[in-house]
Amino acid sequence: MGGLAALARADGHEVSGSDQSVYPPMSSQLEALGIELSEGYDPAVLDPAPDLVLVGNALSRGNPCIEYMLDHRLPFASGPGWLGANYLSGRRVLAVAGTHGKTSTASMLTWILDQAGHAPGFLIGGLPTNFGVSARSGPDLFVVEADEYDTAFFDKRAKFVHYRPDVAILNNLEFDHADIYADLEAIEQQFHHFVRTIAGNATIVVNGDDPALKGVLEKGCWSRTQRFSHKDGGDWQVELAEPAGRQLRFLQSGETVAELSWSQTGRHNAMNALAAIVAASEVGVDPATAAAALAGFKGVKRRLELLGEVNGAKVYDDFAHHPTAIRLTLEGLRRSVGGARILVALEPASNTMRGGHHIGELAPALMAADHVWIKTDEAMDWDPGEVLARLDGNGRPRRQIANLLKDLREAVRPGDHVVFMSNKGFANAPQRFVRGEE
Repeated sequence: MGGLAALARADGHEVSGSDQSVYPPMSSQLEALGIELSEGYDPAVLDPAPDLVLVGNALSRGNPCIEYMLDHRLPFASGPGWLGANYLSGRRVLAVAGTHGKTSTASMLTWILDQAGHAPGFLIGGLPTNFGVSARSGPDLFVVEADEYDTAFFDKRAKFVHYRPDVAILNNLEFDHADIYADLEAIEQQFHHFVRTIAGNATIVVNGDDPALKGVLEKGCWSRTQRFSHKDGGDWQVELAEPAGRQLRFLQSGETVAELSWSQTGRHNAMNALAAIVAASEVGVDPATAAAALAGFKGVKRRLELLGEVNGAKVYDDFAHHPTAIRLTLEGLRRSVGGARILVALEPASNTMRGGHHIGELAPALMAADHVWIKTDEAMDWDPGEVLARLDGNGRPRRQIANLLKDLREAVRPGDHVVFMSNKGFANAPQRFVRGEE
């Protein structure tokens, strides 16, 4: 929603917004754009009446602003609906979908197109370091992070059905969003609906290693497909030239078309890079040019973002919403740092994680860490002790952030790598740790 506000402001509209518990980097971005932001949902922000109210999917009936909007018959639309009708229509759209890697892949693709001279517009769910903003307008090409979460309280379709892309990346597919989807099959059905909206002369760039995506396309596919893989199959492949993933080789039909040396690590980022290169090739950017651009890719805020050092230990902030993302991030870090200690502070903040739907997968996801602290509270539907017991005693639950930070300060040693993992604010714990605050 912050990105949509930025696009509307760039188009000359007067924009303001309301939210609850707003935190950086989005709050900082909105302030820099001069967009007025109100904390909480006081209906007074809708008087005098705006020309249009854009409703985020976090809001539902009973919210004071929603009730006021409906009672006073104010015109309203969903964010994705407004975006599809106002910004994407008439542009060439490149949409990035998948359970994991949407933000990173969309950021890589946007950077490739930018460096190739296309000046793309974009709307990304994080903050690409190369751009410093999560959204901007553009004359022709537009990259959009295509989320499978529902659109709004009045439109329960997945957001991405509003986008009608010319090129669609399907990165991967696992069970998530347990608050709105009953099982993996329900999410697969939403991806099938997305595929049904894509034109026959458009292209779907799909992870050929993912069995769930294979099942989606088997339900019906009417578009050209380009499959990418880290194995032997697919139209495109990526090879890790060294274990950490800082040296990559890209192949098309078995022939090397580009090589890359960059600062990112992990097989997951190698696959993200390949997906971005394939998508860019669909709009005329050759793989070697794309790889050269990625050599200067600086990553995304809160994707294993290095915040600083404390007592000789590196401190990272990472957006963690699913055990697979946690596992891939920590495994990539482990390959990069070798035998150095990895200390993890985890806040299970997503609805799915808090509901305990992934409890069986969480301990294996954390195995690459040497010690784990899990932030817990009385509202969680599972006992973190069940997860920590499987980590050979190398973990501890903590209800109070101050106590968690105290534990970390006592445990940290020079050469360690401290990773804070949460898809919410974590009460600003990573920054507090770096600054030495309680």
